Amino acid sequence: MISLWKKLALATAIVATPMAVATQAVAEGEKYVLVSHAPDSDSWWNTIKNGIALAGEQMGVEVEYRNPPTGDIADMARIIEQAAASAPDGIITTLADYDVLQQPIKNAIASGVDVIIMNTGSAEQASEVGALMYVGQPEYDAGKAAGERAKKDGVTSFLCVNHSIQQPTLVDRCQGFADGLGVELGNSMLDSGADPAEIKNKVQAYLSANPDTDAVLTLGPVSADPTMLALQDNGMAGDIYFGTFDLGEEIVKGIKDGVIEWGIDQQPFLQAYLPVVILTNYHRYGVLPGNNINSGPGFVTADGLEKIEQFAGEYR
Repeated sequence: MISLWKKLALATAIVATPMAVATQAVAEGEKYVLVSHAPDSDSWWNTIKNGIALAGEQMGVEVEYRNPPTGDIADMARIIEQAAASAPDGIITTLADYDVLQQPIKNAIASGVDVIIMNTGSAEQASEVGALMYVGQPEYDAGKAAGERAKKDGVTSFLCVNHSIQQPTLVDRCQGFADGLGVELGNSMLDSGADPAEIKNKVQAYLSANPDTDAVLTLGPVSADPTMLALQDNGMAGDIYFGTFDLGEEIVKGIKDGVIEWGIDQQPFLQAYLPVVILTNYHRYGVLPGNNINSGPGFVTADGLEKIEQFAGEYR
Protein backbone atom coordinates (compact mmCIF):
# COMPACT_ATOMS: atom_id res chain seq x y z
CA MET A 1 0.00 0.00 0.00
CA ILE A 2 2.84 2.38 0.79
CA SER A 3 4.26 1.86 -2.67
CA LEU A 4 0.86 2.67 -4.17
CA TRP A 5 0.69 6.05 -2.41
CA LYS A 6 4.25 6.77 -3.50
CA LYS A 7 3.39 5.96 -7.10
CA LEU A 8 0.30 8.17 -7.01
CA ALA A 9 2.23 11.02 -5.42
CA LEU A 10 5.03 10.62 -7.96
CA ALA A 11 2.59 10.66 -10.84
CA THR A 12 0.99 13.83 -9.47
CA ALA A 13 4.40 15.42 -9.03
CA ILE A 14 5.33 14.55 -12.61
CA VAL A 15 2.20 16.26 -13.90
CA ALA A 16 3.02 19.34 -11.83
CA THR A 17 6.62 19.48 -13.13
CA PRO A 18 7.09 21.99 -15.97
CA MET A 19 8.40 19.43 -18.45
CA ALA A 20 7.33 19.33 -22.08
CA VAL A 21 5.82 15.87 -21.85
CA ALA A 22 3.83 16.74 -18.73
CA THR A 23 2.60 20.00 -20.24
CA GLN A 24 1.43 18.15 -23.32
CA ALA A 25 -0.43 15.60 -21.19
CA VAL A 26 -2.20 18.26 -19.13
CA ALA A 27 -3.20 20.03 -22.30
CA GLU A 28 -5.26 17.01 -23.30
CA GLY A 29 -7.94 18.26 -20.87
CA GLU A 30 -9.50 14.99 -19.76
CA LYS A 31 -13.11 15.23 -18.61
CA TYR A 32 -14.62 13.13 -15.83
CA VAL A 33 -18.04 12.94 -14.21
CA LEU A 34 -18.71 11.83 -10.64
CA VAL A 35 -22.27 10.60 -10.11
CA SER A 36 -23.52 10.07 -6.57
CA HIS A 37 -26.79 8.82 -5.08
CA ALA A 38 -26.87 11.60 -2.48
CA PRO A 39 -29.72 14.11 -2.30
CA ASP A 40 -28.92 17.81 -2.31
CA SER A 41 -29.74 17.98 1.40
CA ASP A 42 -26.88 15.67 2.47
CA SER A 43 -24.00 17.97 3.44
CA TRP A 44 -21.65 15.01 4.05
CA TRP A 45 -21.00 15.00 0.31
CA ASN A 46 -19.36 18.42 0.44
CA THR A 47 -16.12 16.58 1.27
CA ILE A 48 -16.56 14.55 -1.93
CA LYS A 49 -17.04 17.74 -3.93
CA ASN A 50 -13.93 19.25 -2.37
CA GLY A 51 -11.97 16.09 -3.15
CA ILE A 52 -12.75 16.12 -6.86
CA ALA A 53 -12.20 19.88 -7.05
CA LEU A 54 -8.70 19.58 -5.58
CA ALA A 55 -7.83 16.56 -7.72
CA GLY A 56 -9.10 18.31 -10.84
CA GLU A 57 -7.00 21.37 -10.08
CA GLN A 58 -3.87 19.37 -9.33
CA MET A 59 -4.20 17.05 -12.31
CA GLY A 60 -5.35 19.69 -14.78
CA VAL A 61 -8.63 17.94 -15.65
CA GLU A 62 -12.31 18.84 -15.60
CA VAL A 63 -14.47 16.97 -13.06
CA GLU A 64 -18.23 17.47 -12.87
CA TYR A 65 -20.42 16.39 -9.94
CA ARG A 66 -23.94 15.15 -10.68
CA ASN A 67 -26.60 13.69 -8.39
CA PRO A 68 -30.35 13.12 -8.12
CA PRO A 69 -31.69 16.11 -6.12
CA THR A 70 -33.97 13.95 -3.97
CA GLY A 71 -31.74 10.87 -3.88
CA ASP A 72 -34.00 8.89 -6.21
CA ILE A 73 -32.05 5.89 -7.55
CA ALA A 74 -34.04 5.65 -10.79
CA ASP A 75 -33.16 9.28 -11.42
CA MET A 76 -29.52 8.43 -10.71
CA ALA A 77 -29.64 5.70 -13.36
CA ARG A 78 -30.79 8.28 -15.90
CA ILE A 79 -27.99 10.62 -14.83
CA ILE A 80 -25.42 7.88 -15.47
CA GLU A 81 -26.91 7.34 -18.94
CA GLN A 82 -26.78 11.07 -19.65
CA ALA A 83 -23.21 11.30 -18.38
CA ALA A 84 -22.13 8.44 -20.64
CA ALA A 85 -23.87 10.07 -23.61
CA SER A 86 -21.73 13.18 -23.10
CA ALA A 87 -18.66 11.00 -23.88
CA PRO A 88 -16.40 11.83 -20.93
CA ASP A 89 -13.05 10.10 -20.52
CA GLY A 90 -14.32 8.44 -17.37
CA ILE A 91 -17.17 8.16 -14.89
CA ILE A 92 -16.75 7.79 -11.14
CA THR A 93 -19.97 6.55 -9.59
CA THR A 94 -21.49 5.10 -6.48
CA LEU A 95 -23.32 1.77 -6.74
CA ALA A 96 -26.07 2.37 -4.21
CA ASP A 97 -28.50 -0.14 -5.73
CA TYR A 98 -26.91 -2.88 -7.82
CA ASP A 99 -30.14 -4.05 -9.46
CA VAL A 100 -31.08 -0.58 -10.70
CA LEU A 101 -27.64 0.77 -11.60
CA GLN A 102 -25.73 -2.19 -13.01
CA GLN A 103 -27.10 -1.92 -16.56
CA PRO A 104 -26.50 1.82 -17.04
CA ILE A 105 -22.94 1.31 -15.78
CA LYS A 106 -22.37 -1.68 -18.07
CA ASN A 107 -23.74 0.33 -20.99
CA ALA A 108 -21.37 3.20 -20.22
CA ILE A 109 -18.40 0.84 -20.18
CA ALA A 110 -19.55 -0.80 -23.42
CA SER A 111 -19.60 2.63 -25.05
CA GLY A 112 -15.92 3.08 -24.22
CA VAL A 113 -16.14 5.07 -20.98
CA ASP A 114 -13.86 3.90 -18.16
CA VAL A 115 -15.62 3.59 -14.80
CA ILE A 116 -14.45 3.49 -11.19
CA ILE A 117 -16.93 2.58 -8.45
CA MET A 118 -16.57 4.59 -5.26
CA ASN A 119 -18.18 4.87 -1.82
CA THR A 120 -21.07 2.40 -2.14
CA GLY A 121 -21.19 -1.03 -3.69
CA SER A 122 -18.31 -3.44 -3.27
CA ALA A 123 -15.16 -4.66 -4.94
CA GLU A 124 -17.04 -7.74 -6.13
CA GLN A 125 -19.84 -5.69 -7.66
CA ALA A 126 -17.35 -3.35 -9.31
CA SER A 127 -15.74 -6.36 -10.97
CA GLU A 128 -19.11 -7.76 -12.04
CA VAL A 129 -20.10 -4.59 -13.90
CA GLY A 130 -16.67 -4.32 -15.55
CA ALA A 131 -15.37 -1.28 -13.68
CA LEU A 132 -11.64 -0.66 -13.42
CA MET A 133 -11.69 -0.85 -9.63
CA TYR A 134 -13.45 0.04 -6.38
CA VAL A 135 -12.39 2.77 -3.96
CA GLY A 136 -14.31 2.74 -0.70
CA GLN A 137 -15.04 1.09 2.60
CA PRO A 138 -16.17 -2.54 2.94
CA GLU A 139 -19.35 -1.72 4.83
CA TYR A 140 -20.20 -5.07 6.41
CA ASP A 141 -16.62 -5.44 7.66
CA ALA A 142 -16.72 -1.91 9.08
CA GLY A 143 -19.99 -2.65 10.87
CA LYS A 144 -18.65 -5.89 12.27
CA ALA A 145 -15.49 -4.21 13.55
CA ALA A 146 -17.69 -1.62 15.25
CA GLY A 147 -19.84 -4.34 16.80
CA GLU A 148 -16.80 -6.19 18.11
CA ARG A 149 -15.51 -2.96 19.62
CA ALA A 150 -18.87 -2.28 21.28
CA LYS A 151 -19.04 -5.85 22.59
CA LYS A 152 -15.70 -5.37 24.34
CA ASP A 153 -17.18 -2.24 25.91
CA GLY A 154 -20.06 -4.27 27.35
CA VAL A 155 -22.82 -3.61 24.80
CA THR A 156 -25.34 -6.44 24.32
CA SER A 157 -28.27 -4.69 22.58
CA PHE A 158 -28.60 -1.75 20.21
CA LEU A 159 -30.66 0.47 17.95
CA CYS A 160 -29.40 1.03 14.39
CA VAL A 161 -30.88 4.23 12.93
CA ASN A 162 -31.06 3.67 9.16
CA HIS A 163 -31.90 6.86 7.27
CA SER A 164 -31.83 5.23 3.81
CA ILE A 165 -32.99 1.67 4.24
CA GLN A 166 -33.30 1.10 0.50
CA GLN A 167 -29.50 1.14 0.22
CA PRO A 168 -28.11 -2.37 0.79
CA THR A 169 -24.77 -1.01 1.97
CA LEU A 170 -26.41 0.76 4.91
CA VAL A 171 -28.21 -2.43 5.86
CA ASP A 172 -24.80 -4.14 5.71
CA ARG A 173 -23.54 -1.69 8.33
CA CYS A 174 -26.36 -2.60 10.72
CA GLN A 175 -26.02 -6.33 10.03
CA GLY A 176 -22.27 -6.23 10.52
CA PHE A 177 -22.70 -4.46 13.85
CA ALA A 178 -25.19 -7.09 15.01
CA ASP A 179 -22.87 -9.91 13.95
CA GLY A 180 -19.96 -8.23 15.71
CA LEU A 181 -22.01 -8.13 18.90
CA GLY A 182 -23.12 -11.73 18.34
CA VAL A 183 -26.84 -10.90 18.37
CA GLU A 184 -29.68 -11.01 15.84
CA LEU A 185 -30.43 -7.80 13.96
CA GLY A 186 -34.17 -8.43 14.17
CA ASN A 187 -36.12 -5.30 15.06
CA SER A 188 -33.01 -3.38 16.10
CA MET A 189 -32.83 -1.60 12.73
CA LEU A 190 -35.08 1.46 12.58
CA ASP A 191 -36.33 2.74 9.23
CA SER A 192 -36.05 6.37 10.25
CA GLY A 193 -36.29 8.15 6.92
CA ALA A 194 -34.16 11.21 6.23
CA ASP A 195 -36.31 13.97 7.73
CA PRO A 196 -34.52 15.30 10.85
CA ALA A 197 -37.71 15.86 12.86
CA GLU A 198 -38.98 12.36 12.08
CA ILE A 199 -35.63 10.80 12.96
CA LYS A 200 -35.61 12.57 16.31
CA ASN A 201 -39.16 11.49 17.13
CA LYS A 202 -38.67 7.89 16.01
CA VAL A 203 -35.46 7.49 18.01
CA GLN A 204 -37.12 8.84 21.14
CA ALA A 205 -40.14 6.58 20.62
CA TYR A 206 -37.96 3.49 20.15
CA LEU A 207 -35.85 4.16 23.23
CA SER A 208 -38.98 4.84 25.27
CA ALA A 209 -40.50 1.53 24.17
CA ASN A 210 -37.19 -0.33 24.59
CA PRO A 211 -35.60 1.11 27.75
CA ASP A 212 -33.05 -1.72 28.01
CA THR A 213 -31.28 -0.68 24.79
CA ASP A 214 -27.54 -0.46 25.52
CA ALA A 215 -26.35 1.43 22.45
CA VAL A 216 -27.31 3.54 19.47
CA LEU A 217 -25.60 3.25 16.07
CA THR A 218 -26.20 5.87 13.41
CA LEU A 219 -25.06 5.63 9.80
CA GLY A 220 -23.94 9.17 9.04
CA PRO A 221 -24.64 12.83 9.83
CA VAL A 222 -28.16 12.59 8.38
CA SER A 223 -29.19 10.30 11.23
CA ALA A 224 -26.50 11.17 13.80
CA ASP A 225 -27.30 14.87 14.13
CA PRO A 226 -31.03 14.48 14.97
CA THR A 227 -30.25 11.45 17.14
CA MET A 228 -27.98 13.63 19.26
CA LEU A 229 -30.87 16.08 19.67
CA ALA A 230 -33.15 13.21 20.66
CA LEU A 231 -30.72 12.05 23.34
CA GLN A 232 -30.28 15.57 24.65
CA ASP A 233 -34.04 15.95 24.97
CA ASN A 234 -34.63 12.63 26.76
CA GLY A 235 -31.63 13.04 29.05
CA MET A 236 -29.65 10.08 27.68
CA ALA A 237 -26.84 12.07 26.00
CA GLY A 238 -23.53 10.94 27.44
CA ASP A 239 -25.14 8.02 29.26
CA ILE A 240 -26.12 5.65 26.44
CA TYR A 241 -23.34 4.13 24.30
CA PHE A 242 -23.41 5.99 20.96
CA GLY A 243 -21.33 5.22 17.89
CA THR A 244 -21.72 6.44 14.35
CA PHE A 245 -20.50 5.96 10.83
CA ASP A 246 -18.90 8.94 9.13
CA LEU A 247 -17.85 12.35 10.37
CA GLY A 248 -19.27 15.85 10.25
CA GLU A 249 -19.07 19.03 12.26
CA GLU A 250 -21.78 18.02 14.76
CA ILE A 251 -20.42 14.49 15.06
CA VAL A 252 -16.95 15.82 15.83
CA LYS A 253 -18.47 18.07 18.50
CA GLY A 254 -20.34 15.07 19.91
CA ILE A 255 -17.13 13.05 20.14
CA LYS A 256 -15.32 15.95 21.78
CA ASP A 257 -18.15 16.43 24.31
CA GLY A 258 -18.30 12.74 25.22
CA VAL A 259 -21.77 12.16 23.73
CA ILE A 260 -20.41 9.94 20.93
CA GLU A 261 -17.87 7.20 21.73
CA TRP A 262 -16.41 7.00 18.24
CA GLY A 263 -17.01 7.81 14.61
CA ILE A 264 -16.08 5.48 11.77
CA ASP A 265 -14.08 7.42 9.21
CA GLN A 266 -14.32 6.03 5.69
CA GLN A 267 -12.27 9.00 4.43
CA PRO A 268 -14.61 10.29 1.71
CA PHE A 269 -11.95 12.73 0.55
CA LEU A 270 -9.85 9.79 -0.65
CA GLN A 271 -12.91 8.18 -2.28
CA ALA A 272 -13.28 11.27 -4.47
CA TYR A 273 -9.69 12.40 -4.87
CA LEU A 274 -8.01 9.09 -5.69
CA PRO A 275 -10.30 8.01 -8.58
CA VAL A 276 -9.59 11.29 -10.40
CA VAL A 277 -5.83 10.82 -9.95
CA ILE A 278 -6.03 7.15 -10.93
CA LEU A 279 -8.12 7.76 -14.06
CA THR A 280 -5.90 10.63 -15.19
CA ASN A 281 -2.71 8.61 -14.82
CA TYR A 282 -4.38 5.64 -16.49
CA HIS A 283 -5.41 7.69 -19.51
CA ARG A 284 -2.09 9.52 -19.78
CA TYR A 285 0.41 6.81 -18.94
CA GLY A 286 -1.46 3.51 -18.90
CA VAL A 287 -0.76 2.83 -15.20
CA LEU A 288 -3.37 1.39 -12.85
CA PRO A 289 -3.19 0.09 -9.25
CA GLY A 290 -3.18 -3.69 -9.05
CA ASN A 291 -5.87 -3.86 -6.37
CA ASN A 292 -8.99 -2.13 -5.13
CA ILE A 293 -8.45 0.50 -2.43
CA ASN A 294 -10.07 0.37 1.01
CA SER A 295 -10.39 3.95 2.21
CA GLY A 296 -11.70 2.84 5.64
CA PRO A 297 -12.67 1.99 8.28
CA GLY A 298 -10.82 3.97 10.88
CA PHE A 299 -12.16 4.73 14.35
CA VAL A 300 -12.00 8.35 15.46
CA THR A 301 -12.18 9.01 19.21
CA ALA A 302 -11.67 12.06 21.40
CA ASP A 303 -7.95 11.28 21.54
CA GLY A 304 -7.30 12.03 17.85
CA LEU A 305 -9.45 14.99 16.92
CA GLU A 306 -6.99 17.80 16.18
CA LYS A 307 -6.62 17.41 12.39
CA ILE A 308 -10.14 16.08 12.00
CA GLU A 309 -11.63 19.01 13.90
CA GLN A 310 -9.62 21.40 11.75
CA PHE A 311 -10.88 19.95 8.46
CA ALA A 312 -14.28 18.48 9.43
CA GLY A 313 -16.83 19.02 6.68
CA GLU A 314 -14.13 20.15 4.27
CA TYR A 315 -11.62 17.32 3.79
CA ARG A 316 -12.60 14.99 6.68
